[in-house]
Amino acid sequence: MTVDASNALLRWYDAHKRRLPWRAAGETPDPYRVWLSEIMLQQTTVAAVRPYFEKFVTLWPTVAALADADEAEVMAAWAGLGYYARARNLIACARQVAKLGAFPDDEDGLRALPGIGRYTAAAIAAIAFGRRAVVVDGNVERIVARLFAVEQPLPGARAALYDLAATITPEHRNGDFAQAMMDLGATICTPRNPACGLCPLSDRCAARLRNAQADFPVKAAKAAKPRRQGVAYWLQHEDHVLLVRRPARGMLGGMLALPSAAWADAARETGDADDRAHAIGNAPAAAQWCEAGSVDHVFTHFALTMRLLCARAERRPDRDVGERLSGDGEIWWPAERIGEAGLPSLFAKLAQRGLAWQDGLSGKAA
Repeated sequence: MTVDASNALLRWYDAHKRRLPWRAAGETPDPYRVWLSEIMLQQTTVAAVRPYFEKFVTLWPTVAALADADEAEVMAAWAGLGYYARARNLIACARQVAKLGAFPDDEDGLRALPGIGRYTAAAIAAIAFGRRAVVVDGNVERIVARLFAVEQPLPGARAALYDLAATITPEHRNGDFAQAMMDLGATICTPRNPACGLCPLSDRCAARLRNAQADFPVKAAKAAKPRRQGVAYWLQHEDHVLLVRRPARGMLGGMLALPSAAWADAARETGDADDRAHAIGNAPAAAQWCEAGSVDHVFTHFALTMRLLCARAERRPDRDVGERLSGDGEIWWPAERIGEAGLPSLFAKLAQRGLAWQDGLSGKAA
């Protein structure tokens, strides 16, 4: 792409850029808002991020405020956004930046912070600080793969796509160019049915010249995700339900959740009676446990089917019983306010089944 082409893209951006709450409108970009939005947007859509971003900047309007926040409150505010390691890194990064006094203004300094990799460092450096940086996310990979008709399949083509993106990155308006590429990929050069007639780069696009836009980027065949299975427990005493805080490290680390047994490979073959005995044997208390159905949930590397067992407890179990649970702290939460607990999506879906069981809408003796 020539400099004239980048100018054409920037003219298009000036006329058609998306209005997003983290973008500065005629103001100097705020590194905190840029960083927060980029962390939230990792593997997450703009539509999903928007209300979370607005909630965070209302609760914690500066990086110093976030650094001083209670970790449990931050994790609860993040609940439902997924990829919870990002939230833990968010807190760690805010605290490190608070110690430094400000965000570093170059890629090397930014990459030294928790949770910031090459793409995020480049995006912050370009958008917040005007640095020339090669900003390559999934949208940019798709644009570049089509512009140059890159035949090598992803993910192996990533290094080549990065190098090609470097050749088209201009020396001026660095933040605007990075955001223009993001917007072009999100609104015009989309994965399916790209609107090539509206694209400012269509006359330079090798894939379009071949009438082969749909063939790029080339992707290697995906392996099927393994499936795991698990059991969660809705244990109710009077009008409260037992929650645990999951260990800081691991899946959904640091989040409040229903107690659960270990998630096993679904290929394990046992009979129904053995499964029930195993599930009840790992329950948080001896009780008359009832089946309340199951939910399916997909994580990055595997799919999970989680059954729910429900029971009422005559008394709250002793602490030594609770130590068997998948978590390191117990909380008895008002069942009618379970929506305020900040449960991750998997456990929020299970909690809805628990409430339905409580209301007598489902369940049978295990």
